[in-house]
Amino acid sequence: MAAHTLRALCRPPLLAARFSQRAGAGTEYRSAYSLDKLYPPRQDGDSTGTTPEEQQPPTLDIPMSRLTVTYCRSSGPGGQHVNKVNTKAEVRFHLASADWIPEAVRQKMASMYGNRINRAGELIVSSEESRYQMRNLAICLEKIRTMVTEATEQPKVVSKETTQKLIERVEKMNRERLRQKKIHSNIKQSRKADFD
Repeated sequence: MAAHTLRALCRPPLLAARFSQRAGAGTEYRSAYSLDKLYPPRQDGDSTGTTPEEQQPPTLDIPMSRLTVTYCRSSGPGGQHVNKVNTKAEVRFHLASADWIPEAVRQKMASMYGNRINRAGELIVSSEESRYQMRNLAICLEKIRTMVTEATEQPKVVSKETTQKLIERVEKMNRERLRQKKIHSNIKQSRKADFD
C-alpha cells in the first residue's frame, strides 16, 4: 500500500515533465515540405569560408507578399486523392510593377514569356508535379527564378573569325548540294527515251 502511494506521488511530475518536453518539441517541428525548408531565406552575413570561384551566384529573393498564390485540384499523381485535395499551385504576379526584378529583365521576360502573361499583365506559373501543396509552390518559385535567370543572361558575342568560318561552311554546303542536284538531274536526263 505504501509503495502504491509512493508511485502515485512520483508519477504526475514525471508525466508533466515528459508532456512539456513533447509539447516544446512539437512547436518546433516542421514538415519536410514546409516553405522554410523548401525555400529557405537568404542569410546575407553567411560566410562559409568558400573561395569566390566556389560561391554560387546570388539567388533571386522573391517577396512572397507580392505574389498571389492559389491552389486547385490537380490532374497529377495521387489516384482518387486528387479529386479531394487542392494540390496544384498557381503563382501569379504583376510583371510591370515587380520592382524586385530589374526593368530590362522585366521587358525581356515580357517578350520571352508573352504566352504566360494574361490580359491584366500578370505572369502565371503553375505546377502540379507533386502530391504536396508546398512542394508544388516551391517548384513554382524555382520556375520563376529560372525564368528571371534566363532573361538576365546576355547573348554570347561571336567573333569575326567564327562568323567567317560559319559563312564559309554554309557556302560549301550549298555548293555540295547544287553539285549533287546537278548529278541527279543528269541521271534523270539520261534515262529519258529519245522519240525522234
